[in-house]
Amino acid sequence: MRIIINPNRSAGTINPNIYGHFAEHLGRCVYEGLWVGPDSPIPNENGLRRDVVGALKKLNIPVLRWPGGCFADTYHWRDGVGPVEDRKTIVNTNWGGVTEDNRFGTHEFMELCRQLGCQAYFSGNVGSGTVQEFSDWVEYCNMPGKSPMADLRRQNGREEPFNVRYWGIGNEAWGCGGNMRPERYADLCLQYATYLRDYSDAHIVKIASGSNGEDYEWTRKIAEIAGRAIDAVSLHYYTLPNDDWHHKGAATGFSREEYYATLKKTLRMKELVTEHGRILRKADPDGHLGLVVDEWGTWFDVEPGTNPGFLYQQNTMRDALVAALNLNIFNNHCDIVVMANIAQTVNVLQAMVLTEGTRMLLTPTYHIFDMYKGHQGARQVETYAETKLLSCGDWSIPDIHVSASESENGRILLTVVNLSDTDDAPLEVLSDAIGAGAAVTGTLLTGKSGDYNTFDRPDAVKPVAMTGIRVEDKRFTATLPACSVAAFEIARE
Repeated sequence: MRIIINPNRSAGTINPNIYGHFAEHLGRCVYEGLWVGPDSPIPNENGLRRDVVGALKKLNIPVLRWPGGCFADTYHWRDGVGPVEDRKTIVNTNWGGVTEDNRFGTHEFMELCRQLGCQAYFSGNVGSGTVQEFSDWVEYCNMPGKSPMADLRRQNGREEPFNVRYWGIGNEAWGCGGNMRPERYADLCLQYATYLRDYSDAHIVKIASGSNGEDYEWTRKIAEIAGRAIDAVSLHYYTLPNDDWHHKGAATGFSREEYYATLKKTLRMKELVTEHGRILRKADPDGHLGLVVDEWGTWFDVEPGTNPGFLYQQNTMRDALVAALNLNIFNNHCDIVVMANIAQTVNVLQAMVLTEGTRMLLTPTYHIFDMYKGHQGARQVETYAETKLLSCGDWSIPDIHVSASESENGRILLTVVNLSDTDDAPLEVLSDAIGAGAAVTGTLLTGKSGDYNTFDRPDAVKPVAMTGIRVEDKRFTATLPACSVAAFEIARE
């Protein structure tokens, strides 16, 4: 298969926030996964698991979305600040009906962001909250001077403002966030945005609750009615093998047809970002409005024997390919996609990390984010791939999928997915950037489509160095095994 890299053409800079993550109060994501408390026998720093934070820090996570998700539109931020013993106990009515005592709130989340070195993205309560409550939260987090909310923050132990930049105006307003019509939500969005104020020279970014998949009318209405008051519109799209939400398909032990159906549905992301982007550009020709894909990833049936409301699922090589395909698409559409947040960081849906008591493992998806992190902040460059169709039952997909970027020092990162579950892919990569003295190295993640890591075999799926790369003037060759993802780094002579 021939791949051509053209560094002379670009869609723009790949916003690092495309490599963002999402941590909802759902199942064992926050509690047990990230937060164990300062008195836990599990090694922690200020209550946060050292092993999990250390692993996530290696990914250079740029931004982390919290506290939801559907949880956000039942969350009242004042319940989670102040002395822990005085915090209100609540019921998580969206996810499992469990009670939680709000030990993990605004200050604890900002401590997590400090340890990770990332920006915070707060999803505010529009569904069951008020404009005043949301406005007060922004003031609490960002006001540097003297004010009621700034004084309350200081009373709770934080002198300097947190300077939270990204604010989501509700979540899934078409569903769990209020079951609204787009016109109703757009008017509310305008009202809320009016009272979310800047308290410093740094402009806060206001993100509207966007479409569920291909609901293009929702995006059009929000952009036309509320576009002047916001900075971006979100999009949610999950990959399911089956269209039945009650029987989505198993995370492991899936059929070959389900494998191809999953990849086919993942590739729909290209159509979604293209069409939603076209609508945003028509409503906003100056290019002010961006697209934020703040929930994406695989969603399978929960693991047998686990709480159905906790959304705990295993993570296979199939998930790794889903992650790689989505990230390639976001890279190639960086002119419209300004942020994306995979769901979710730990122990929920397509997680980076799974935990069990004191033990932790890295998933195949984690390794993809590690292999792709060099794209963050780099200049996307045009690629062209000659492909052939792979078919299984009713599904047909291309055999390879690519994206590339060029860093400030001139190094090119080329990421390639071989979607075939049976056949190797011999590659011939052509580019004027590959001189006779260029050095090309590669990292490979591969395995059978259903392979995954367990706590007894945590390294069953892990990256290895590519072998067999041959470099000539203006080209190199290599072979990708079936069901694999490769990251090639091209250092010019």
